[in-house]
Amino acid sequence: MSDPARSDPAPRILEVRPPEPPLSEAAAEAWIPRTCFKKGPPRRIGVELELLVGGPGPDALATHYPRHHYLHLIRTLDGGPSRLDGRLTLEPGGQVELSSRPGPNLPETVDTVHRDLTLLRRRALTCGARLIGSGLDPVRPPRRITDEPRYAAMERYLRPWGSGPAMMCSTASVQVNVEAQTPTGSLADRWELLHAIGPALVAAFANSPRRHGRSTGFQSTRQAVWQSLDPARTTAPTRRPGEDPATAYTRWALDAPLMLVRRDGPDWSAPRGLSFRGWLRHGRAAVPDRRPPTVDDLAYHLTTLFPPVRARGHLEVRYLDAQPGCWWIVPTAVLAAVLDDPRAADRARDACEPVGDRWLAAARSGVRDPDLARAAVAVLGTAVDSLRTDGATARFADQVEGYLQRWTLRGRSPADDPPGTAGGEYACGENAAPTSAELTRPPFDTAGGCDRDSGDAAAGMPGALRGEGIA
Repeated sequence: MSDPARSDPAPRILEVRPPEPPLSEAAAEAWIPRTCFKKGPPRRIGVELELLVGGPGPDALATHYPRHHYLHLIRTLDGGPSRLDGRLTLEPGGQVELSSRPGPNLPETVDTVHRDLTLLRRRALTCGARLIGSGLDPVRPPRRITDEPRYAAMERYLRPWGSGPAMMCSTASVQVNVEAQTPTGSLADRWELLHAIGPALVAAFANSPRRHGRSTGFQSTRQAVWQSLDPARTTAPTRRPGEDPATAYTRWALDAPLMLVRRDGPDWSAPRGLSFRGWLRHGRAAVPDRRPPTVDDLAYHLTTLFPPVRARGHLEVRYLDAQPGCWWIVPTAVLAAVLDDPRAADRARDACEPVGDRWLAAARSGVRDPDLARAAVAVLGTAVDSLRTDGATARFADQVEGYLQRWTLRGRSPADDPPGTAGGEYACGENAAPTSAELTRPPFDTAGGCDRDSGDAAAGMPGALRGEGIA
């Protein structure tokens, strides 16, 4: 599994290298399966948590966090002698994303992420901020805080679908990273399982029923927003008869339209309707002001594709709403359980067979839909049974069962909690004063822009923090 929390590379002597050679279509078709679907050890898992940034108190999401305070906030979150184990990045709307390193097993990953998240939440309080787990901002309109060319081009590209700003600036998720294949689990089995249980888990963990202060009619408005965008890059690749997942994904990725083309200047717009395959075939005739595409261009193109499960060497599960408090542990544990236990995988797959293609119904109705409710209860219950069989994971069975009792068995999800409670549930560390060590950090230089309302709130941040979180 690749490491989303990798540290910055050590300084090195710059060397002049010849330009990267153009990429052929055949080379691209070979590169994607080799690079995006690697085999790794069983049980290894990582987590990426996106969180909305609000103010202090129970009405945390009533107004936007001041954009001119973001530089100070991010430096505070990522600083101090108690270093984060994971990697912190900033989304275009100011959402914060914590990406863990791939841990060897569920307990180690959860414990490490929990520690990091507790530090982040306590540090945020010192900046008059709170980090909120909600799939979509329930009140505030979208606001992009960075002028980076990637996000400007993305916003232009998505304009015809209307929901681009909401996706970029108002959504947050729990993303779980698992191996694409293991010595005991084939790519086809793991790929099919993650998609089969997807609608049931979207329903079970729906947590975004409101937008602009009003009910949207969806339990997971975040999922509805994604489904309303460019289907050529947001839906799961269709497999042709006899086609394996890697081949289908490769074909789909090369045929997807270019969202952007990187250039030295600020305009990264791509010609409308041009696919990456078309750019490979026509080079400068298709994009006159750029050299023909290279492997690096292909790798970057893949970061602009947003299917429910994305191949990045490992598989990134992208369909889960951000969860309140510390409940992000539950979907992480559920996915780990059904992937690591073949009997649990079979039970979950069978339970979800009737609802395996009901993505829109899951977003709209959640577990109010009786068929999705039955599937969700079955998957979470299967995870409880599996987690209890291992002493190392038994504690997570209690948490999944607690979620079942609080929500799923009652035909509810966090989306059914009363309006106005988003941000009202305090998480670990938020009701405790920061330690002196957590408050100790290098002095903040106000000349860096903290007290100015600059055009780009991410300007001046270290490169590792100026996110490509929608990536």
